[in-house]
Amino acid sequence: MRQSFRLFVTLGDWNAQADLTKPIDIGITPDVTNNLNCFFAPELTISPYKNASFIGDTRFGSPVNFMNIHCNPHGNGTHTECVGHISEERFNLPDCQHDFHFVAFLTSVIPEIQPNGDQTITPSLLDSLKLQKGTKGLIIRTLPNEENKKQRQYSGANPPYFTKEAIDWIVSKGMEHLLVDLPSIDKEQDEGKLLAHKSFWQFPHDTRKNATITELIYVPDGITDGYYLVNLQYYPFPMDASPSRPLLYALF
Repeated sequence: MRQSFRLFVTLGDWNAQADLTKPIDIGITPDVTNNLNCFFAPELTISPYKNASFIGDTRFGSPVNFMNIHCNPHGNGTHTECVGHISEERFNLPDCQHDFHFVAFLTSVIPEIQPNGDQTITPSLLDSLKLQKGTKGLIIRTLPNEENKKQRQYSGANPPYFTKEAIDWIVSKGMEHLLVDLPSIDKEQDEGKLLAHKSFWQFPHDTRKNATITELIYVPDGITDGYYLVNLQYYPFPMDASPSRPLLYALF
């Protein structure tokens, strides 16, 4: 008999529950044979440690598998980043991110096509949202939502991105965590301006060190828009970003 684990959540003027036995994984697991790629990052590689007398692979006689991983978190899959991504000062994600559980609202948007052909997420796509008090995160699913997002080659493709004004709106609503199914909230080639990142973290003057951006998620079509409890999991590498695994729990 399966045990039931339920968490009670107060959000604004209503109470909700989350069934912790029913997680929804919206992370993209890197794949060494059919992996997505962004910003021309090197591909994910996994290879055995070797020295003069040892190969860490049981297929070559080793008693154990003892592997090295070569991964660029920003280019190989779902990842969470902190303000250290854009700052000269070294801020590490484990030192900046304090919320591992928070309530977020999932919304689906069709990016607007600009005269130059760019696809952008603008305030007009968001300003109808009425977010309950206590909501700390916003999850953006872009449409169309083909499953090949999980293996897409984004490098050089000028994917959709957020305008600074859209990020200003998100920050004005008190959102501390932004989760998106895009390689970046900024334009792929923007001459290093990074206006959306800087706006989200309020960098460099009123830096929000507790705020995080999670990019390259994938939310299946069967997951409806609405409120979810988020469990944001990542490995605490001492760097600005880490591969991550955000789990959603429906609130009812």
